Amino acid sequence: MTKRGLIYVWTGIGAGKTTSALGVALREVGHGNKAIIVQFMKGLTNIGEFKIANKLSPNYEIYQFGTKHWVDLHHPSKKDIKHAEDGLKFAFKMLKKKPDLLVLDEINLAMAYKLLSTKKVLKLLKEVPAKTSVFLTGRFVPLEIMEIADYVTEFMTIKRPKKIITRKGIEY
Repeated sequence: MTKRGLIYVWTGIGAGKTTSALGVALREVGHGNKAIIVQFMKGLTNIGEFKIANKLSPNYEIYQFGTKHWVDLHHPSKKDIKHAEDGLKFAFKMLKKKPDLLVLDEINLAMAYKLLSTKKVLKLLKEVPAKTSVFLTGRFVPLEIMEIADYVTEFMTIKRPKKIITRKGIEY
């Protein structure tokens, strides 16, 4: 059996999972390596990680599979589920490129709320090439994913303001 690349899970209810994964992508690009980010349940192109893509191309690629609106996690629409499934199919294609890094942003949440089948994501992770590291971000990671991951890190917020003000460049 061929050795697969390392699998990292960044989960928890604290902030910083996506931001940290993007930091790893920036490191990869800085070393001349290829980083591909697939964002689930996201469709806003006015965010920093999307806007920087042209400047960091060709080693940085980002793709979104979602709408400009929040997903109703307890009652996802057929369109939201289709976007998530399309994102997973796309991730399989991206693995064939053998990138140095593949970030599956918010995929944990998509699995937790049944937009995606955990079984299908496990199949994807079994196909990870030896040279590729995969980061899965999002709250509520399924136990089956944690069990096969090489690293699992939980993010927890210790303190935050009562009123959160989103700031361009920090939160998006």
